[in-house]
Amino acid sequence: MSGEHDLGSAVGSGRAKRLGVAIVLNVGIVVAQIAAGVVAGSVGLLADAAHNLTDVLAITVALVAVRLTRWPTNPQRSFGFHRATVLAALFNAASILAVCVYVVVEATQRLADPEPVEGGIVVAFAALGAVFNAAAAYVVTDHSRDLNMRGARLHLVSDAATSVAVAACGLVMVVTGGWYWLDPAVALVISAVIGWQGWKLARSAADILLEGTPEGLDPESVAATIEAVDGVDAVHHLHAWSLSSEVRALSAHLVVTGHPTLEQAQVVATRVKDVLAERWSIEHATLELECEPCSLDPACQAEPSSAGRRHA
Repeated sequence: MSGEHDLGSAVGSGRAKRLGVAIVLNVGIVVAQIAAGVVAGSVGLLADAAHNLTDVLAITVALVAVRLTRWPTNPQRSFGFHRATVLAALFNAASILAVCVYVVVEATQRLADPEPVEGGIVVAFAALGAVFNAAAAYVVTDHSRDLNMRGARLHLVSDAATSVAVAACGLVMVVTGGWYWLDPAVALVISAVIGWQGWKLARSAADILLEGTPEGLDPESVAATIEAVDGVDAVHHLHAWSLSSEVRALSAHLVVTGHPTLEQAQVVATRVKDVLAERWSIEHATLELECEPCSLDPACQAEPSSAGRRHA
């Protein structure tokens, strides 16, 4: 158990360092792009700066969440603070959607009455933003299922894409000496794309907070896996949920073969837990062992104490 804790601390420490680097990169981008957007009169560049400003806040929240997961468990928080990363992901998704709404409103107003834009300044600072955001996105990428890191990466990748599109717009305006409507138009398109990604992130976070079945886990297949274990006759009252995007939990009633001793029943439970961890990446399994199936009536579910029933 100590090895798992050490590994989790090492992973959390590495993520914290990467998020810290991303924060530093984004603070510089925000200051530069706000100043350049005001001078150039570009709503696209200001929208890009707004996205980057939310990045600073979002990555800070992600960093706090990572540090919370490294706190030890206690009687009030027996599972620790795993849900902190999910809350951070939900916050980041909400901030992405809020910024998208703001940009859509501003861009719609500007589209109705396009104003001259200094394309050269837009190209230079949007390209700078793209480089810094791409670098920050690369830094925070860890190829995990963690929603918190996914939320931070989504912020950075979306801003890098925004910066590239804004730079392309600025280049067109420099070449044509006009086409100022492109500036708000591209802001609208980018906001729609990023908003959709933000919505998907929010939905994933909400599924975990509502204790839905983890993505990619089929309860019937899990039940079949358990029933295939030697010593198990049947499984029922199976529930699977997520403590975080990377930590899965399960509870179930198992009907064991015959009338085993407590020691024999524990051996069966250990086999089941090993299979669940290996096949389905379920780290926390609470199993109730029965010699006979309990009644399916509500009273049995409310009072699960009867002869021949063991916990593991």
